[in-house]
Amino acid sequence: MNERQIIEYIAALAGPDDARLLKGIGDDCAVIQKDGNHVWLLTMDTLIEGVHFDCAFHPPEKLGRKAVSVNVSDIGAMGGKPMFVLLSVGMPKGFDPSWFHDFARGLTDACREYGCLLIGGDTVASPLGLTFTLTVIGETATGRVVYRSGARPGDTIWVSGSLGFANAGLELLRRGIDPGNAAFKLFYEQHLNPRARVELGSRLGASGLVQAMMDLSDGLATDLAHLCKQSGVGAHLLAHDLPGVTALVEAARLTGGDPEQWAIGGGEDYELLFTARPEAHSRLLDLGRQCGLPLTPVGTVVEGEGVTLIRQRPEGGREEIAIAYQGFDHFRNRAGG
Repeated sequence: MNERQIIEYIAALAGPDDARLLKGIGDDCAVIQKDGNHVWLLTMDTLIEGVHFDCAFHPPEKLGRKAVSVNVSDIGAMGGKPMFVLLSVGMPKGFDPSWFHDFARGLTDACREYGCLLIGGDTVASPLGLTFTLTVIGETATGRVVYRSGARPGDTIWVSGSLGFANAGLELLRRGIDPGNAAFKLFYEQHLNPRARVELGSRLGASGLVQAMMDLSDGLATDLAHLCKQSGVGAHLLAHDLPGVTALVEAARLTGGDPEQWAIGGGEDYELLFTARPEAHSRLLDLGRQCGLPLTPVGTVVEGEGVTLIRQRPEGGREEIAIAYQGFDHFRNRAGG
């Protein structure tokens, strides 16, 4: 079974509906009615040594920050504000206290910056390595929640920031490559210390311009396929519009990577993926500028299913390649990233 099949199987076993549960399994967060005007948003993610991080090159303070960012990213992707954090810590006996102090400092600093409060959790011995699980509780107005299921044929597909930088940073770090190129700092930081787009997500949710939205954690090909499935649509992506590919060329040359594949299949960018009607184009660009982030249209929602990458051939014409679910899968990809 792959990761998607496991989630679908668990969803089929879920208990009876509760009127307070507005959305369960299948989106970035569970959505629970708080009162007449607001909802709770709940999400959980785990970071495991050897799968999500390598202590050989991941500074503990940045790992603590990342543990928060990858979770609050889900809250932002539904238009919400993170409020409370629960932390479960698993560490081997004889762990280095100074390492943990740095990790905890990074985690609590990130909580303060995102405006959320660490309120409890659990600590256990973990003989197989470090494990950190965070549950984040957020909230937003009921009418501002943005689900994955609202995309419609004719929508424009947008992404924030650049794609593939985290994958490039991971590959450079694995190989110990640092040729002194200042541009590589962006790649390292995107893997080690990503910044969740909470402000942007909140503004997009409040704008009323966005039809569907999610964060990019498993790569554009996989995450867009999830959004399309929830919305009952397909998608066409334009290869020449993917932001950041040109910047990846040198890193790809040094590591033997593929810039385009990093952009569509590389995970952990934690940018926002969303769809909107074509007439919202100029207002979305303005909103991105207000948040200090480039927003880029990369394709179109179409009738049907699946995700197709469209490339222009050098000799003329175009080729269409099915790419759905070509991103990270815990039960298909090798460990270490």
